[in-house]
Amino acid sequence: MGKALYLIVSGMLATSLAICIWVFSGPGNQEWNNEGLVDVPRLNFRPLPDDKKSTLIQLKLSNKTNHLKWTENLMSFLDKYYDPRKIGKGIENMYACSYNTHLPPKGKFCDVLVDTMELGPCIRDNYFGYHKGSPCVFLKLNMINGWVPEYYNEPNDLPEVMPEQLKYHIRYNVTPIERKTIWISCEGENPADVEFMGPVQFYPSTQGLPYYYFPYDKTEGYMSPLVAVQFKRPTTGVVINIECKAWAKNIKHNREDESGMVHFQLLVD
Repeated sequence: MGKALYLIVSGMLATSLAICIWVFSGPGNQEWNNEGLVDVPRLNFRPLPDDKKSTLIQLKLSNKTNHLKWTENLMSFLDKYYDPRKIGKGIENMYACSYNTHLPPKGKFCDVLVDTMELGPCIRDNYFGYHKGSPCVFLKLNMINGWVPEYYNEPNDLPEVMPEQLKYHIRYNVTPIERKTIWISCEGENPADVEFMGPVQFYPSTQGLPYYYFPYDKTEGYMSPLVAVQFKRPTTGVVINIECKAWAKNIKHNREDESGMVHFQLLVD
């Protein structure tokens, strides 16, 4: 009886182990990376509030030094982007890319320029707009090993639910090669939020993440591409609920687990 029980338990343990190995090593598996255990693209925003449970960026213009808190917060995040030497050993893998160049050679990754005209006012020398009440928020996708985007690159084949501003942008403001992009949109969650949010500007002007940064293949030193969103004239004194989305055919938006999107609040007072 004891031997039979031992065999049964051993068999159950072996089966459980086999299932675990299949789940974590099989096709479509989840990848453990610096954003956590993920298997779908998710957007992340910066700067992050001090309270890790909060998603509120509160800029106090009445406090003449409060903007420095958010500037330093962003500088901490962007430190390695501004000084790639700090990524360490992987710096030799950095490669200059553009829409008009080929993908980087195997073992190389495209650099991310954060102090150029591409980012307009969303640079450190301008305090990322926080000192003027026009804050920039940076967005990036989590890294999923081997994931390849399927682009919305046909102007007449865009999803109905895509924001009209983004549809117009894809159809009239970018070149055919620039349409190989993961698009980014940001909108107020409710009609009042849309009004309070005011005009926004995306940097780079292509309004997305270029194709040459993908797929991520664990190349040492790799840094995620960024999009900066500047809220030019947000209404002061009110909490504005903002929803940003990444757009590709194989990115599904789900508010329950926030796949393909991110929510945060902005308060300028």
